[in-house]
Amino acid sequence: MSGEGTSDEVRERRTRARWYVHLSLLAFLAAAVVSLAYLSVSISIHAVAGLVFVGLVLVHLLQRRRTVTRLLSQLARAGSKIERKTSLAISDAVLSIVFLNVVLSGVVDWMRGAPVGFPLPPPLDTWHRVSGIVLVVYLGVHIWHRRNRLRRSVIR
Repeated sequence: MSGEGTSDEVRERRTRARWYVHLSLLAFLAAAVVSLAYLSVSISIHAVAGLVFVGLVLVHLLQRRRTVTRLLSQLARAGSKIERKTSLAISDAVLSIVFLNVVLSGVVDWMRGAPVGFPLPPPLDTWHRVSGIVLVVYLGVHIWHRRNRLRRSVIR
């Protein structure tokens, strides 16, 4: 008998792992935001929380590789008729771009040793901060639209 277990046990284990990744994504997003907002003396905690969040996003995408592949193919052949799945693919593509923008702006700020300014009044006066706010708002919408599927999602 193999150490894998039955297909139901394997599916249950994968479902539990996916739930833990979802929960961890939410926790580390909150940690990154709170550490930046309230621990402005040092950005070390923010950087670590942000990097863990980036790693968890990669794990999340790996867990959803079939869905990501299907959505990318639908996005590539999206015609004039936008279906629900095509709009989901577009939404995920926008989320990916916003996410990459936050990571890039954080890396640029870190390499420069100072934030890149934006011609907006404080607190919207830096690229990374504006990108982060856009990401948090977009993630809020992303989570809200998927709230019913978060707990019962299954990895096949």
